[in-house]
Amino acid sequence: MRACGRGAGGGRSRVALAALTVLAGCAAGCTVQPADGDGSGGPPVRIELPGGTPTASRAPDGDGRGSPGAGDDRPGTAPARQPPRVLWSPGDSGRDVRELQARLRQAAWLFHGPTGTYDGPTEEAVKGFQGKRGLPRTGRTDTVTWQRLLGMTREPGRWELYLMGGQPADAPDARCRTGRVLCISKSSRTLRWMVDGRTVSTMPVRFGSEYTPTREGVFRIYWKSRHHVSTLYDSPMPYAMFFSGGQAVHFSADFAARGYAGSSHGCVNVRDEAAIARLYAQVRDGDKVVVHW
Repeated sequence: MRACGRGAGGGRSRVALAALTVLAGCAAGCTVQPADGDGSGGPPVRIELPGGTPTASRAPDGDGRGSPGAGDDRPGTAPARQPPRVLWSPGDSGRDVRELQARLRQAAWLFHGPTGTYDGPTEEAVKGFQGKRGLPRTGRTDTVTWQRLLGMTREPGRWELYLMGGQPADAPDARCRTGRVLCISKSSRTLRWMVDGRTVSTMPVRFGSEYTPTREGVFRIYWKSRHHVSTLYDSPMPYAMFFSGGQAVHFSADFAARGYAGSSHGCVNVRDEAAIARLYAQVRDGDKVVVHW
């Protein structure tokens, strides 16, 4: 009769030896049929060795599906790509919108303004620019659209930003601070209508070319002509207020259409017909005119 301790130990030794023999013959992982104490077969066990093909596994969570880890690669788990940030959209206004419009003009996508207001034509111009470059045609200027436009254009100059007027007026000349004065600045291209030092209204104006310059100095309104037509150039000069020879402040349809792309023959042109109509009704013969830099 054999001793239980020796017989049991011998059985385990044989199982271990058999397992080691099998493992030595496995290069990348194999199925081992272990022997239990009585020599009967049990369920196969998959053994993975270094260098073998690993089997991905997750610890099950509450619903038994497995908890995603840091390296989770299941479909749909990648973060959604964020759309580019919108910089300006319809209804916005300001200096930045002026620059956008000026650059769209340079790229031949916009043919009016700049006005400083993100209006319908600006939205359509942005859509056209986006579509031509394979970008979503949203009509809103996002960071991607803006960078593409920056790469195709140059920084606009001051008068490009205010091609159709709207530039801020500079400080009034000292000679404009008393009485009733049309205070006209060549540096800011503006006309201030002032009464006793108070600015009543301001409007953009343009002047004569280098060959027909607008005279500078202090003058007086000596004649008003509501429906005047130039005898020299045969061109309309509505709401004309003459202050020096044939030079007058008057409405210009050309200025309204072309902005600072053109010039006068020496007169002070106003592009806003409603504004000069109001001004014409307030100005009297004898009121002072100051044209300065």
